[in-house]
Amino acid sequence: MLTIDAKIREKKGKSFSRKLRMQNKFPAILYGLNKIPISLVLDHNTVFNLQKKTEFYQKKLFLLIQGKEYIVKVQSVQRHPFKLKLLHIDFLYV
Repeated sequence: MLTIDAKIREKKGKSFSRKLRMQNKFPAILYGLNKIPISLVLDHNTVFNLQKKTEFYQKKLFLLIQGKEYIVKVQSVQRHPFKLKLLHIDFLYV
Protein backbone atom coordinates (compact mmCIF):
# COMPACT_ATOMS: atom_id res chain seq x y z
CA MET A 1 0.00 0.00 0.00
CA LEU A 2 1.06 3.57 -0.63
CA THR A 3 1.85 5.73 2.40
CA ILE A 4 1.36 9.50 2.58
CA ASP A 5 2.77 11.69 5.35
CA ALA A 6 0.39 14.44 6.48
CA LYS A 7 0.30 17.16 9.10
CA ILE A 8 -2.74 18.56 10.87
CA ARG A 9 -3.80 21.96 9.57
CA GLU A 10 -4.63 24.44 12.34
CA LYS A 11 -5.75 27.38 10.20
CA LYS A 12 -8.43 27.33 7.53
CA GLY A 13 -9.58 29.65 4.80
CA LYS A 14 -8.69 30.84 1.35
CA SER A 15 -5.73 33.02 2.31
CA PHE A 16 -4.07 30.28 4.37
CA SER A 17 -4.58 27.77 1.54
CA ARG A 18 -2.92 30.17 -0.89
CA LYS A 19 0.05 30.55 1.44
CA LEU A 20 0.34 26.76 1.68
CA ARG A 21 0.38 26.43 -2.10
CA MET A 22 3.15 29.02 -2.34
CA GLN A 23 5.21 26.78 -0.01
CA ASN A 24 4.65 23.77 -2.33
CA LYS A 25 2.03 22.27 0.00
CA PHE A 26 -1.74 22.02 -0.29
CA PRO A 27 -4.79 21.39 1.94
CA ALA A 28 -6.70 18.14 2.28
CA ILE A 29 -9.38 16.70 4.54
CA LEU A 30 -10.06 13.27 6.03
CA TYR A 31 -13.68 12.51 6.86
CA GLY A 32 -16.13 9.66 7.23
CA LEU A 33 -19.44 8.57 8.67
CA ASN A 34 -19.70 9.25 12.43
CA LYS A 35 -16.07 10.40 12.60
CA ILE A 36 -14.58 13.80 13.25
CA PRO A 37 -13.14 15.43 10.09
CA ILE A 38 -9.41 16.17 10.19
CA SER A 39 -7.98 19.07 8.18
CA LEU A 40 -4.57 18.22 6.73
CA VAL A 41 -1.56 19.66 4.96
CA LEU A 42 0.21 17.56 2.31
CA ASP A 43 3.47 17.99 0.40
CA HIS A 44 2.60 18.69 -3.23
CA ASN A 45 5.48 16.97 -5.05
CA THR A 46 5.19 13.76 -3.03
CA VAL A 47 1.45 13.39 -3.57
CA PHE A 48 1.65 14.53 -7.21
CA ASN A 49 4.10 11.72 -7.98
CA LEU A 50 1.98 9.16 -6.09
CA GLN A 51 -1.23 10.16 -7.85
CA LYS A 52 0.25 9.17 -11.21
CA LYS A 53 -0.04 5.53 -10.11
CA THR A 54 -3.35 3.74 -10.59
CA GLU A 55 -3.16 2.29 -7.05
CA PHE A 56 -3.63 5.82 -5.69
CA TYR A 57 -7.25 5.88 -6.89
CA GLN A 58 -8.17 2.20 -6.86
CA LYS A 59 -6.70 0.79 -3.65
CA LYS A 60 -6.53 1.73 0.00
CA LEU A 61 -3.80 4.10 1.19
CA PHE A 62 -2.02 4.60 4.50
CA LEU A 63 -2.25 8.17 5.75
CA LEU A 64 0.35 8.83 8.45
CA ILE A 65 -0.79 11.68 10.75
CA GLN A 66 1.32 12.44 13.83
CA GLY A 67 2.51 8.85 14.15
CA LYS A 68 -0.94 7.27 13.67
CA GLU A 69 -1.79 5.31 10.54
CA TYR A 70 -5.22 5.67 8.99
CA ILE A 71 -6.48 3.48 6.18
CA VAL A 72 -8.19 5.73 3.63
CA LYS A 73 -9.40 5.97 0.04
CA VAL A 74 -9.35 9.00 -2.23
CA GLN A 75 -12.83 10.49 -2.52
CA SER A 76 -12.13 13.48 -4.78
CA VAL A 77 -9.22 15.46 -6.19
CA GLN A 78 -9.31 19.11 -7.25
CA ARG A 79 -6.75 20.18 -9.83
CA HIS A 80 -5.73 23.52 -11.28
CA PRO A 81 -7.47 24.12 -14.63
CA PHE A 82 -4.30 24.46 -16.72
CA LYS A 83 -1.27 24.05 -14.44
CA LEU A 84 -0.05 20.64 -13.31
CA LYS A 85 -1.00 21.37 -9.69
CA LEU A 86 -3.19 19.67 -7.12
CA LEU A 87 -5.41 22.09 -5.19
CA HIS A 88 -7.23 19.86 -2.69
CA ILE A 89 -7.87 16.19 -1.89
CA ASP A 90 -10.71 14.59 0.08
CA PHE A 91 -9.88 11.31 1.80
CA LEU A 92 -12.50 8.92 3.18
CA TYR A 93 -12.02 6.63 6.20
CA VAL A 94 -12.16 2.93 5.33
